Amino acid sequence: MTHTPNTGAPPTLPAIPPQPSSPAAPTTTPAPAGTGTSPPAPPARRRTAFAEGADQLRHAATTEPGRLRVIGAVLAALVVTFGAVTAWQMTDRAAAADAVLTSSQPLTSDAADIYRSLADANTAASSGFLAGGQESAATRDRYERDIATAASKLVNAAANAAPGSASTATITKLNRLLPEYKGLVERARTYNRQGYPVGGAYLRYANEKMQREMLPAAQDLYTMENERLREDYADSTPYPWPSIALGLATLAALAWVQRRTYLRTNRVLNHGLVAATTATTVVLLWLTAGHALSRSHLDDSYDHGVRSLAVLHDARIASLKARGNENLTLVARGAETVKVGDTTLDAYDHDFTRDIDTLAKGLAHARRLADDDTGAKPVTAALGNMTEWKKRHAAAREQDENGNYQQALDMVIGAKGATGECFDAVDKNLATALEHEEAEFATAAGDGRDALTGLPTGAAVLAVLGATGAVLGIGRRLSEYR
Repeated sequence: MTHTPNTGAPPTLPAIPPQPSSPAAPTTTPAPAGTGTSPPAPPARRRTAFAEGADQLRHAATTEPGRLRVIGAVLAALVVTFGAVTAWQMTDRAAAADAVLTSSQPLTSDAADIYRSLADANTAASSGFLAGGQESAATRDRYERDIATAASKLVNAAANAAPGSASTATITKLNRLLPEYKGLVERARTYNRQGYPVGGAYLRYANEKMQREMLPAAQDLYTMENERLREDYADSTPYPWPSIALGLATLAALAWVQRRTYLRTNRVLNHGLVAATTATTVVLLWLTAGHALSRSHLDDSYDHGVRSLAVLHDARIASLKARGNENLTLVARGAETVKVGDTTLDAYDHDFTRDIDTLAKGLAHARRLADDDTGAKPVTAALGNMTEWKKRHAAAREQDENGNYQQALDMVIGAKGATGECFDAVDKNLATALEHEEAEFATAAGDGRDALTGLPTGAAVLAVLGATGAVLGIGRRLSEYR
């Protein structure tokens, strides 16, 4: 029997085999790089405040108080939006109507006056030249007055023209050409008083500068200001369809809400909703009636004011051109000719015939446009003056062609029985007709602008009151659930 000595060491226990890991507590070991294993999924993102608010709104809408709050907010937004759009559109139209009355039409008249003053100055210069050393003080004063008027109107037009615009460039051009023209006229007068024939050449050169550069530039300015006037009319008269449509939609929404309230509570009236409906109705009626009245007056100011003014301005310009060419016929004494078909004609007399025909057509048109006796009477008188002018001109041309220059000169610029009397009568009657039409325009355009007075502010104030009424009306219903 073998005896094992006791060494004092603990006995050796058998090894315990490793236990498999529990599925409930897995041990995750990071995958080594390059093994192709996908990284762990990121944590779920929190929902946005908007999404949470939308859920809360949907949840609130499932209850009657929640639905009432939504309805109140929508009604208030509709009423306020209607008022804001109405105020915005009517502000634009009121500004355009005011521009028609105080800016664009007066500037159009100023542009026409610039043209008339330049053309009349040219006519006065040629008349004074024909008189030679016997130039009357009245003719000289007329020339100086026309030049001063043109310069003054150019300053006014420059102050009201948009910087960098085509009108500004045209005004600058006319301001440059005006002193050049005056210098040529003064040289023509000086040489004419001394008896030098070169004076006629200087006057023809001045007339050429006027006819080919200055008057076309003045015509361009008049055309541009007319276009600006039409744009202001176009901005002031269109119907405010967005405002009208929004007002009708707001009234329909208010009616639906009141019917809904009646069906649920059997109450006929809700004071807040009735106040909102009243305010909206007042704004809509004010909008449609005010704009319709304004549009009617503005259309009347265009049809019986602007159109007549344009025709009368054109007729007056034609008469000035005709008078200038009549004088230059005697100044040039056949030096300028034009070929029409196989016939050679005096260039200035040919232009006179064209201008007098334009005057006749313009006066006939102006008489058709005149809507009362006060406007028609001076135009009819101008037609009679023009007819007599043509007769006297034909007689003067006959004397000139027969070699009787002095007799022809007396029949054109003489003190009595001359064509100048007819021209002055035409110009005076046209000035009277223009004054009448300008007064009619100012009255109609002023009424059109005034029809919109207070509408933008009134629409905004009533919209705020209407929105407040809608909120209070819905609030009254909400208080029944507390």
